[in-house]
Amino acid sequence: MATTGTTDRPQPADAPAASRLPAPTKPSTPRSAARYDAPVAPRPARSLLGFRSAVSWQAWMLVLPVDAVLLLAPVVWLPQYAKAVLAMTVIALVLLSGGGRYRARLHLSVLDELPMVIGRLLVAAALVASVFALRHDGQGVETFLLIVLPGLGLVVLGRMATTRFILAARKRGVVAHRTLVVGGGPLAADVIELLQRHPRYGLAVAGFLDDGRRPVAADIAPHVGALADLERIVVENGIDVVLVAGGEFDEAELLDRVRSPECAGCDLLVVPRLPAFVTQTTTGDHIGSVPVMRIRTPPLDGVSWSLKRVFDVGVSAAALLLLAPVMGLIALAVRLEGGPGVIFRQQRVGRDGRQFECLKFRSMRPADESESATQWSIADDDRVGRVGRLLRRTSLDELPQLWNILRGDMTLVGPRPERPHFVEKFSLELPRYGHRHRVPSGLTGLAQVSGLRGADTPISDRARFDNFYIENWSLWLDAKVLLRTISEVLFARGR
Repeated sequence: MATTGTTDRPQPADAPAASRLPAPTKPSTPRSAARYDAPVAPRPARSLLGFRSAVSWQAWMLVLPVDAVLLLAPVVWLPQYAKAVLAMTVIALVLLSGGGRYRARLHLSVLDELPMVIGRLLVAAALVASVFALRHDGQGVETFLLIVLPGLGLVVLGRMATTRFILAARKRGVVAHRTLVVGGGPLAADVIELLQRHPRYGLAVAGFLDDGRRPVAADIAPHVGALADLERIVVENGIDVVLVAGGEFDEAELLDRVRSPECAGCDLLVVPRLPAFVTQTTTGDHIGSVPVMRIRTPPLDGVSWSLKRVFDVGVSAAALLLLAPVMGLIALAVRLEGGPGVIFRQQRVGRDGRQFECLKFRSMRPADESESATQWSIADDDRVGRVGRLLRRTSLDELPQLWNILRGDMTLVGPRPERPHFVEKFSLELPRYGHRHRVPSGLTGLAQVSGLRGADTPISDRARFDNFYIENWSLWLDAKVLLRTISEVLFARGR
């Protein structure tokens, strides 16, 4: 099965995608000024039978149900193994879909997918067979494998059938993704020409954006505006895919715009800067002989993020109960060293720029509220006593933030929260600093466990690590950061 991996949106075959886009106009620079005289509404979808439909066809709607039915087929001839077959089916579907929706390729080839499909099916079978053997003292495992292996063969045959079905739909123009190309140079022109010549890739080019005055691609596709118009074009024309293929535009601005909320639902494809040096891999994709990378959209909501929140609540609640005696002793030590007021409260910036009151054990008493909000570091301040210095070195002063996590202000793993004064300052000085606020602030983070702690570490490096964490977020990445955090605390590698 080879679709673009996002949405196989059926399009009317009687009108080319570009015809509904406005004529090229003068590029506009500021986002707020990006306007066209004639806004265009997205095309209505049409079902595979030719009737208009509100349903947006997606790859997993066909592939995963077919996979599931064929994996469950062995139950027909040996129903006594129904539980084991069902368990293997669930595991196999999770592995085949990568834990999310099925992500298919541009280039249609069953042979390219065959090693991955067979490998993951065998892993699922091995996992279930191991549990089956433990529960039944090894009896019946051979029979289970003998009934499952034919089912794996059926899945491969099913993939061949679904692939042919999608290929036929693409070639007839019934299924296509509205694609906006970013770039208008020779490389972009080559890619656009390939897509126009070969509908089998399922990408219908609606036009291209480029800030240059005389883009080469203008000879074969509509030049619909500048990079500043990206979000509006995507929304007004129902764009499914944004394909970056080089051109005259600012790369930093491109990063901002493709990660905007308007583009969040688009599949992002990028042609490498030096395509001749990109070799084929098991996860590679291509249009003709031009290599294409599918850029992962970070899952910042949905089931995975809900599981992260459930984990946050469970761990923070349990930690508050288990560490209550330790926190009581810390509070007593802080009280004896510095007097009343053991909890220090400070405004910090969290997700989407919202401010919240961050809690810490007090390690020193600031002279006034202004000093607390604007002084960068107190590590070498004479007012930090022995208790405060120990708390900061072991990061035990951060323990009250477990309450911030429990009430939803923070999360266990994420970018560390900063004060509003410095957020404003760094946002003006550092590109993409504000992007770190796409997720809740964390008790610990990838930057901190990578040695970027204290006043002597560059803020630019911290921001890069925070954005790297967000772009590559997964539950397993959170687990790795937490394990490394435990090591940091145990060996007192703090400030």
